[in-house]
Order: sequence, then C-alpha cells, then structure tokens
Amino acid sequence: MENLSIVQIREKLLKKEFSAEELVKYYLGKIEEKDKELNSYITVFKEDALSEAKNFDNHFETEVQKKLGGIPIAVKDIFSTKDRLTTAASHILDGYRPVYESTVTKRLLKEGSILLGKTNLDQFCHGSSTITSYYGRTKNPFDFERLPGGSSGGSSAAVAADLCAGAIGTETAGSIRLPASWCGIVGLKPTYGRVSRYGVLAMGSSLDSPGPLVKSVEDSALILSVIAGYDPKDFTTYKESTPDYLSQLNPSKIKGMKLAIPKEYLELELESGVVTNFEKSINILKKLGAVIEYVNILDPKFAMAVYTITCRSEVSSNLARYDGTRYGLEGKDKSSVKTYYESTRGEGLGQEPKRRIMTGTYSLSAGYADEYFKKSEQVRQLIKEDLDKILKEYDCIVSPTTPSIALHEKDADNPLFGEIADILAEGSSEAGLPGISIPNGISENMPTGIQFIGKHLDEQTILNAAKALEENQS
Repeated sequence: MENLSIVQIREKLLKKEFSAEELVKYYLGKIEEKDKELNSYITVFKEDALSEAKNFDNHFETEVQKKLGGIPIAVKDIFSTKDRLTTAASHILDGYRPVYESTVTKRLLKEGSILLGKTNLDQFCHGSSTITSYYGRTKNPFDFERLPGGSSGGSSAAVAADLCAGAIGTETAGSIRLPASWCGIVGLKPTYGRVSRYGVLAMGSSLDSPGPLVKSVEDSALILSVIAGYDPKDFTTYKESTPDYLSQLNPSKIKGMKLAIPKEYLELELESGVVTNFEKSINILKKLGAVIEYVNILDPKFAMAVYTITCRSEVSSNLARYDGTRYGLEGKDKSSVKTYYESTRGEGLGQEPKRRIMTGTYSLSAGYADEYFKKSEQVRQLIKEDLDKILKEYDCIVSPTTPSIALHEKDADNPLFGEIADILAEGSSEAGLPGISIPNGISENMPTGIQFIGKHLDEQTILNAAKALEENQS
C-alpha cells in the first residue's frame, strides 16, 4: 500500500487486493509511527475512519461506484466539519465543533471518501511555514530541520510522508503551491470561485481557494472534479458546468501548446538548483512540442505589495467575529463578557493574527483607506489585466513555483517571509487564476517545483501540461 496514488488505490480496491479497513489501518499506523515528530495532524478521527471503512467494505458494490469510495483523505483544519473539532490552528477556537459541514467536505463525503483527520496549518492561515500554529509547527518530511511551507503545510507534509492518500488545502496567495513545491508533491489551486468557500474559516475572502494536495496530476484532476462546482451557499461560485477533469486529461495536447515564461520572475534571486531544474523542465516541454517564449510581466514586487495590504485588510474584517462571546469558551470562566473578551481575544489570538489585524485595521481606517486599500485594489486590477493580456496570446504561463527550496525556521523571522516565499504565485492568485505545482527535481536533497498558470476556468489546460511533464521526467 506504500506511497500509492488515489487512482492506484481505487484500482486496487476495485480488484479487492485489500479492503478499505486494511487501508485505513495502514494510514493510522503510519500516523501513529511518524506524526508525533512530524506534527502534520491536529486531530485524527480514528474511530470514525475505521467505522466508515467497515461501511465501505460491507456495502462494497454500492460504495465502490462513488468517485472517492474508500479513499482516506485528510483536510486542512480550516474547513468546518459537523460535530468534529475545527480549530484553524488557533487557541481561540478551543473546543469548537461546528453545527454544519463545509461544502468541500460534504462533497468529499458524498463521493465516499473517508476523513482521516484535520491537518495542521498556520493559525487562521496567517503564514507560509506552519510556525504560527498554536499546536506547534509541522516539519518537512524530507528534512525535519526545514519548513514544509504553508499555510497548508500540514496537508502537504501528510501527503509527502504517506500519512493519507491525499489532502485538501486552501490558497490565498501561494498556500497550496508553496508547500506542494517544498514537500515534493502536486498542489492545484483552482480558479477563484471554481470551488465553494462555504464553511471555510475565512482569511482573505476575495482570494481564498480550496484545492487538492496529492501525489499525482491524475489525483488532482479527480479530486477537483468532486469538489468543484456551483454552490448556492457561496455567491462567488460559477454556475458553469464542471468538466470531468480526469477523463479529459490528455497530455498529448502539450504539442503545439504556447507557454509564456515571465522574464521578471527569472530576474529575482532564485536558488541555483531551482533554476537548473526549471531549465531542464523547459527543455523537456520543448521536446514534447510546446512552443515556449519569454514575455514581460508587471514587476512581481507590486503583487507582493497588493497582497500585503489587501489580505491584511480582509483579515481585519474576518477576524472581528472572534470577539470572545461565541467561540473558544470551553473551560473558561463564564462569569462575565469582559472575562471572555480578555481571555479569548487577548490570549486566544497569536502574534501573527494580531499583527495582521492591526495592519489591516490601519489600512482601512479613516484617512488611510484611499491611500492604502483603494490604491492596492487599483494595482490589483492592473495585475489582472496584465496577466489576462498575456493569456490571450498563450495557453498558460510557466515558471518556478517558489524562489528556493524549503527554508529553515530561522528564515521565517522576517514578518514578510511568506510574501517573499510566495512572490511567484501572488499575482496569479490576486487575479483569481488557476495554477498547479508539480515536483521537477531535487536540489541539496530537497524537492523543487514548477508551476503552470492558466486562464480563468481553464484548469484542464494546466492539468494537461502538468501531466505531460510529469510522465516525461526521468
């Protein structure tokens, strides 16, 4: 069962080479063996997972027909799971068990997946390292001294360490693609609005995009076909029909595909191994028949500045609901609202959420909103127009996923560490574009990644390009 992809597991379950119960016990055993040190999970649903696996085995003929029947999946602990602990890796949500299910997890469960547990993240997704988690940081499976990336670091580490068949994360501006690159797996950030945000504890409401973190491009196509689609509970979702991404996956379409490489991305300070592996990947794509050209793009420092202001402004608004009167009251003195507020709002939120709240509140305050937030949104529109202009002439944009291999904990001391690490993904996220990162080599014994960025609602093209490269890498 070791290191099987979801597609491979489905084939073996169908042939009854092992049962769902045996599969779940395998992953639970790996979690028990490795995760005390790796720290990729916040909560493991051991009994529920075993019960769901037995139900699959007892109703095999019906359950196996579901797209994810019997597949053990982990979910970033930012998704609401009915009656099951949901923390956002924050002390302020101690004991919080939602009374409803997020749309993403509901769709996963409807298609037969087995929820193994909730994975670690930066507190309320504030960070790119998992260091800000109240439950301690997750370690990179390739090197425990290095970071897994974030904010979906727990999901990425769990997949890379084979502690689940696949996982779900969220991206605001790199939080799927960065940890995918640093942990050597596949991470797909869909078009903003392709996947419902209902039940996702909000970070940046105009940016947040749920998506899969998996072991293969095929797996990402399969999971996206399950979780994508219109949701009347989220007015930002598209009403367009959702393709069957897996059945339409066609790597041969790389021949004649026009790919653009932004010159400005390569002019940044990139680690030498990242550059070397990227050049190797480009040569493979050329041999497969892709037409590759260099283009100019708005300086990525503008995307970093926009993200810093826009995201923090939305954080300030979204975290206002955690006022100490509704959440995180388990075990606390309930004698007065003042006690709730001081103990929950003051002690419950970590340093990074407080810093972002303060920055966002400042940028939205009277006298500064026009100078900062409004200006940021104007530049964001220019970034979107610039990317759309490129994508009118090209099928997709290709670049390294991140400037470096996984960094060390000390590197995260810079308050803008995340913005710097995500600089190659921020612009496309701000424009709402889909992007996929796949591993493309090793540097200093650590994985590197390459990303494909596509047009709005055109996940199929980047999936085809990624699959073509994936199956032709040595």
